[in-house]
Amino acid sequence: MTEWEKCAAGLWYSTMFPEFEEEHIRCADLCYEYNHTRPSDKETRLRLIRRIFGKIGKNPYIEPGFFCGFGRNIEAGDEFFVNYNCVFLDNAKIIFGNDVKIAPGCGFYTALHPFDPELRRQNYEAARPITVGNNVWIGGGATVLPGVTIGDNTVIGGGSVVVRDIPANCVAAGNPCRVIRTI
Repeated sequence: MTEWEKCAAGLWYSTMFPEFEEEHIRCADLCYEYNHTRPSDKETRLRLIRRIFGKIGKNPYIEPGFFCGFGRNIEAGDEFFVNYNCVFLDNAKIIFGNDVKIAPGCGFYTALHPFDPELRRQNYEAARPITVGNNVWIGGGATVLPGVTIGDNTVIGGGSVVVRDIPANCVAAGNPCRVIRTI
């Protein structure tokens, strides 16, 4: 089993293999190019985001200051909006439904690191996917951690740290993020 296959399967894998670094540099170059386009150059921005993301729907709008690890593991539906300075660490899949809105300064992190210091020294990690449903709003500065699913029509309050699944049709906030009320 290759290190990429281990990563996709959620197993511990070594980050020290050439293909990993090549994919990361390819994506970093594309993000750099994207983040340095003129705001008025919508055609170039759309072309670049389609090269970065594994799949993207109609009418994406992503403000600069956007960073991701590989890009190919990010999928987003139609009317996807990402405000300034967001980070998507997509070692595993990050899947967004339609009409997802993300406020400034949010992070989506799929990578896990071992508690065992010897494994950390050997550059091992694992990854768990993140899934965000349709018509979701994620408030400014929110952090979504590995393996989390957020249900349809949900609002995540600003500054929240989402460490476990959040159901559909609710407002959730806090650290750790919890349901405040249904909607």
